[in-house]
Amino acid sequence: MKLLSALLLSSTLAVAAPNVWAQANTVPSEPHLLVKGNASRTVLPDRFVVKIALESVDMQTDIARKRVQANSERVMQLFAQHGAIADTVRADNLSIEPSTRYDDGKDVFEGTAVSRDLEAAFPTAQALQAFLGGLKASREVQVSTATPTYSGAARLRAELKAEAAAQTRASAKGLAEAYGARITGLYSISDVAPSFAYGVQAGTWPTSPGAPDREDYAEGRALDRVQVTGSRAGAPSTVGELLAAAPITYTENVYAIFLIKDGS
Repeated sequence: MKLLSALLLSSTLAVAAPNVWAQANTVPSEPHLLVKGNASRTVLPDRFVVKIALESVDMQTDIARKRVQANSERVMQLFAQHGAIADTVRADNLSIEPSTRYDDGKDVFEGTAVSRDLEAAFPTAQALQAFLGGLKASREVQVSTATPTYSGAARLRAELKAEAAAQTRASAKGLAEAYGARITGLYSISDVAPSFAYGVQAGTWPTSPGAPDREDYAEGRALDRVQVTGSRAGAPSTVGELLAAAPITYTENVYAIFLIKDGS
């Protein structure tokens, strides 16, 4: 059984590069198992965000202000009419500043620019599309959409992290029993991936054959996947979009080091 301890220690140290010491997990000197837990779930987005930029330029500040105010009221009415989620509706304060253009090597004053940004989220792509269909775009009313999101992301991530942690415990128990060892305690646990040596790209975890490749969570790259496609329709002054949002996949990884001893 002493040979077993030596083999387990050497094998676990072999996959844990020296860089692990610089990360959240440090490698113990005792025999140990380094395991990974992974949990993922795919959901449909339920927040479809639209942003409206209002701006008017005029030599008379009050005229520009009134035009922005009138456009703001129309947009807010459309928000309510098409079911924008109340606590997502945002209207920034008016911004007033000089407007100039560069002409023949010098600045030319055009008037006062009054602007305001509005934003809201709709619960479905259809509701957002209906809003866009009723919105008249112009030089003074500019519209853009943002990446759809899922309102329960924080709760879902917490659930996935708990599932991944439970998976590390099950994996460690199975490995220890397979080698006739027993787990004596948890040394460390982290959601930051350790780095690997011996020809394995640093910061990634080997996957089983046929398993989809995943972004390196340790390097902070986003694990969510969202795709939005759109096409313009109608006259230039009318906004109309055909929206299709792909499901979002959330993934959480947990890396744990368990201390082990011979089962004898």
